[in-house]
Amino acid sequence: MVDLPYAIVGQPEFFSALDRLVGERPLSDWRVYLRWHVLHASAPFLPPAIEREDFAFFHRTLSGQQQPEPRWQRAATFIDSSIGEALGQLYVEKYFPPSARARMIELVANLKSVFRGRLEKVGWMTAATRAKALVKFDRFTQKIGYPDKFRDYSSVVIRPDDLLGNVRRAAAFETHRRLARVGQAVDRTEWHMTPPTVNAYFNPSQNEIVFPAGILQPPFFDVTMDDAVNYGAIGVVIGHEITHGYDDEGRKYDGEGNLHDWWTAADAEAFETRAQKVVDQYNAYEPLPGLHVNGRLTLGENIADLGGVSIALEALERILARDPARRRTIDGFTPEQRFFISFAQIWRTNIRPEEARRLVTVDPHSPGQFRAVGPLVNRQEFYDAFGIRSGAPMWRAPANRAEIW
Repeated sequence: MVDLPYAIVGQPEFFSALDRLVGERPLSDWRVYLRWHVLHASAPFLPPAIEREDFAFFHRTLSGQQQPEPRWQRAATFIDSSIGEALGQLYVEKYFPPSARARMIELVANLKSVFRGRLEKVGWMTAATRAKALVKFDRFTQKIGYPDKFRDYSSVVIRPDDLLGNVRRAAAFETHRRLARVGQAVDRTEWHMTPPTVNAYFNPSQNEIVFPAGILQPPFFDVTMDDAVNYGAIGVVIGHEITHGYDDEGRKYDGEGNLHDWWTAADAEAFETRAQKVVDQYNAYEPLPGLHVNGRLTLGENIADLGGVSIALEALERILARDPARRRTIDGFTPEQRFFISFAQIWRTNIRPEEARRLVTVDPHSPGQFRAVGPLVNRQEFYDAFGIRSGAPMWRAPANRAEIW
């Protein structure tokens, strides 16, 4: 290890508690505890009897899952988690043509243009904080599809008859790779998701938005669909990640990715006042009888969802204004209706009550049905698109609607 003058510890309370426990518990307890950790982590790669016992508790009991995923799916997951960029290179070659990356670059540019305009005009923010918000925005970077250079796994020994050994050797490779970076400059080219991943993320410490190739497929993106459908899906995802830079946590980082308070006290208070409306709205949602969403835990994701819908819709309206020929009714639905329907469809989920209860406790994302409904009831455009009036089940009084960005 490199001799460092200091180290940043993200959760010091954990290590303080661990230090106390080390002195309180006998060595025999720690041996049992660590032995269990090894068995639990290795269970998917061990004989069926061990795998079944591990699944029975951690999946069937805790989440209600009755059967493991198909064998091929588990195998793909193992490979993705162990040598994901090797799998990603194959995925990109087969499923992610250059045209898809070019289309995504265009979409991101359109959404960024809208959001920058929002920052320039936001009425509740003072000029001093707005200027710093724009500096941060102009330093945003983006990664789309896959890394420019894939990780080299040639030193990892893979044997067809040694699954557990393969997993351990891949884990050792990753551990050594990370330790070798200690004391080095930040690698801003590194990806924290693999290319086949169906997800996206905002990295506050590097002020970047990242979209793996895996998310550019239905229902998020479909090259055969019109702009309204794609902007309602992948467009909202792009807007969601951009907005994360200015949610309750992202706003605390500056354009260099440093944790630094660049807000005036008045602007921070104005933000919190608007954010509290979001908290109150989602606190009222009830996925199971007596079980409510935690509006404070999910605040960042809910703010990002609200912003994503709002700026993606404006980006679509700009396209339709430039080319009125695109404003056409398809299958009986207007562009705005198709946008909102497409957005709702990306949150279709089927979840067991046990898992729903667990996720409400630990997941910073709201349940799928409320991710679909929550942003829409804050948008007048949604009410106008479907002719929804006061008294309808989805109506939310204007005074209670939330809008931050």
